[in-house]
Amino acid sequence: MKKISLIIITLLSLQAYSQENWFSGSFNSNAQYYLDDNKTGDFNEDDRFRSNNYLKLDARFNHFTFGIQVEGYAPQAILNFSPTFDKKIGLGNYYANYRTEKLDITAGHFYEQFGNGLILRSWEDKELGINNALIGGRIKYSPFNYLQLTALYGKQRKGFDISDGEILGFDTELNLSDLFKLENSSINVGFSAVSRIQDIENAAPNFNKNTNAFSGRLNFSKGNIYTYIEYIIKDEDALVEFETVKTDKLATGNALVFNTGYSKKGFGIDATFRRLENMNFFSDREQEGNLYNEQVVNYIPSLTKQHDYSLTNIYVYQSQPKLSYNPIGKSGEIGTQFDIYYNIKKGSSLGGKYGTKLAFNYSTWYGLDAEYNIVDRTYSSEFLNFGNKYFTDTNLEVRKKWSKQWASIFTFTNLFYNKRYVEETVGKVNATILVAESTYKISPKKSIRFEAQHLWTKDDKKNWWGGTLEYNLSPKISFFATDVYNYGNELKKIHYYNFGGSFTKNTTRIALNYGRQRGGLLCVGGICRIVPESTGVGLTVSTSF
Repeated sequence: MKKISLIIITLLSLQAYSQENWFSGSFNSNAQYYLDDNKTGDFNEDDRFRSNNYLKLDARFNHFTFGIQVEGYAPQAILNFSPTFDKKIGLGNYYANYRTEKLDITAGHFYEQFGNGLILRSWEDKELGINNALIGGRIKYSPFNYLQLTALYGKQRKGFDISDGEILGFDTELNLSDLFKLENSSINVGFSAVSRIQDIENAAPNFNKNTNAFSGRLNFSKGNIYTYIEYIIKDEDALVEFETVKTDKLATGNALVFNTGYSKKGFGIDATFRRLENMNFFSDREQEGNLYNEQVVNYIPSLTKQHDYSLTNIYVYQSQPKLSYNPIGKSGEIGTQFDIYYNIKKGSSLGGKYGTKLAFNYSTWYGLDAEYNIVDRTYSSEFLNFGNKYFTDTNLEVRKKWSKQWASIFTFTNLFYNKRYVEETVGKVNATILVAESTYKISPKKSIRFEAQHLWTKDDKKNWWGGTLEYNLSPKISFFATDVYNYGNELKKIHYYNFGGSFTKNTTRIALNYGRQRGGLLCVGGICRIVPESTGVGLTVSTSF
């Protein structure tokens, strides 16, 4: 604690030297008090009160920047966060950075992404309990305005500890448009190499402790058209089953992503194809498939629509990049996603006075077409053939402004969700969801928002309905009440209600809520974590300075 206090004082003192230098900080706190509930279950643990707290401080002095993040989990972290966040207060991240026009050097903790993250991405998401920062060193060098080189070495953070495995990385980004002075198009190419180094006790003869991955990518745009393609190959890696690393069972991996689109005023279309095979990549091999997304070297979000509503987020697809034989054979995924946007012109018969915005989204994902030898733990796959269907999602969204005061959003969703392959449980779900939302501006600073939802399905927990009422008293103060109810489930019907409000002033926001948490997946940006059912009071505070 004394060391942390000394670091904070030092960062504060740097601000006094020059007006050109700066100091900034932020504080975030999420606290929960859990209550007994005969519907969601009694809370039997000793610590009903739990909280996650983060204080981040950064200071710049000439070409140098220094920063720390102090974290506290007192008396314990919020439910279903990793047990590695086991300190009531501790130094989470720290770094020192030196930067000039061409050179950028960092020592300590840092975040990095190569390409779109399929080969390397370290990042933080406090809501999901993810902090995969690398601790070590990174050098970025730009000898010319069209070329950037990055080299790094580090170990990944896991709670307040670090991984045994080491990460080496190199990335090159070349802007061909600047190099050849192309005025009508933009062309970027990139190459990345990442090596994970981890010794395994009692490994099989000739087992390579290094696992290397290489990627090449091209980003092109001209006028209204854009295209991105990236291909990754991954060296042989050991099979991991139930946290056991089987060094005599090896398989390579690869990934291909292709994205293209066209956009102009009032219209846009975007299409993505992605194929993943044995692309799980962890700094410590035995951590593969852990519940907390710890020590993940690369970033593989699900490529589906990111929904905004409670019922559309019940059956959420998670990407399936790993190789497994137990309980069923899986080696990856293959699929596509399409988005089409169209604005109906103002003044037309369908557009009306204010116009109408349409958005269509379709995604479908399958397992790889492969044959599995369960006994020998080997398989063979077809590159472009589709196997078992995992998920399909069709969405249509209509945004309509009726007057200066009224605006509405209507959403239709139809989905197929294969629980056997996505969750490795039993069952398939076919569901249709309708959502209607309207906002009425009472005055320039006051508004009220209504939301009604319904989910139809004959499968799993059957039908649901939901609703939300939100009242914005001013830009500073708002209140809400929401409820979703699985009325079709004859075994266990529960109202998952929630009530609360927030107050915002300048950069400070305080939010208070009481209610029930529906158990299942909590997802941000296509990455998910499992949360248990619970009932309680929550307090969130965030500020920056």
